[in-house]
Amino acid sequence: MRICSLVPSATETLFAIGASECVAGVTFECDFPAEARQKRVVVRTRLAPTHNPAEIDRQVREFVSRGESLYEIDAEALRDIQPDLIITQDLCHVCAASPGDLASALAKLPVAPAVLSLDPKSLADVWNDIRKIGDAVNHNRQAADLVGELRNRVEKVRQAAARTNTRPRVVCLEWLDPPYVAGHWVPEMVAIAGGTDVLGDAAKPGVRTTWEAVLASRPEVIVVMPCGYDLRCTLEEFSRTELPDEWETLPAVHNERVYAVDGSAYFSRPGPRLAGGVEILAGIIHPELALCTPPPSSVAKAARALPRLKVQ
Repeated sequence: MRICSLVPSATETLFAIGASECVAGVTFECDFPAEARQKRVVVRTRLAPTHNPAEIDRQVREFVSRGESLYEIDAEALRDIQPDLIITQDLCHVCAASPGDLASALAKLPVAPAVLSLDPKSLADVWNDIRKIGDAVNHNRQAADLVGELRNRVEKVRQAAARTNTRPRVVCLEWLDPPYVAGHWVPEMVAIAGGTDVLGDAAKPGVRTTWEAVLASRPEVIVVMPCGYDLRCTLEEFSRTELPDEWETLPAVHNERVYAVDGSAYFSRPGPRLAGGVEILAGIIHPELALCTPPPSSVAKAARALPRLKVQ
């Protein structure tokens, strides 16, 4: 079987369930595991290169306003590969190529491949999608075993957090300029880890907010998790962000409970590493639980002004 994965989380899942040899095409963002980078790229971004988050937001808004896709599918590469299966998504047209992006490219193929479209909005949906991928590539048992392991890890956190006496107020920022709060599975992850997400809505998309709203929410914990950013880039971007003067008055800042995390690996992508994201949140929200040691380069403590940083 030849598979083209147009979703980084699906690529990660295929490798995790032992189907890596079937993966023939990936996107420019498929970077985990490292072996995925060796696969042929069939999807590229149409955004102009920039490290400025405000400029990225502007470009995205322009594409969306024109009804244009942010992604370019390499029809020639698809013809060369002749995939039996294409995995895409219909959750976020900003984050990855959608079924609509595929239409013209598929029309040029001599034999139409099967298309599996994913649309997760919760952790249960993500686990179910892993099973769907396993079914589609005849790795049912491996997918079921992986889901069982992930569920057990998350349940361990849930049970430990349920024994705590407090549920701190948490704000999760998935973009900084302009500020956005995370949605979909992230508020659910916060709740499992023993916190209360005061701005995000579970199973709903992340939304643009204002610094005034962040200030008014009086968070006790702030988690900075820009979509698509690793920890190093998150720390760099946070250091450049113009924060409101009242930032220092927030309980989270006063008590040095502002954290930067590897959002791309553990929060943005609906794949197996979300279980690790739940464990990271538990360590941030309730460090007294000491459930596990966070993966290297996954989380760092931050404050109002850098270089007041301490990697955990």
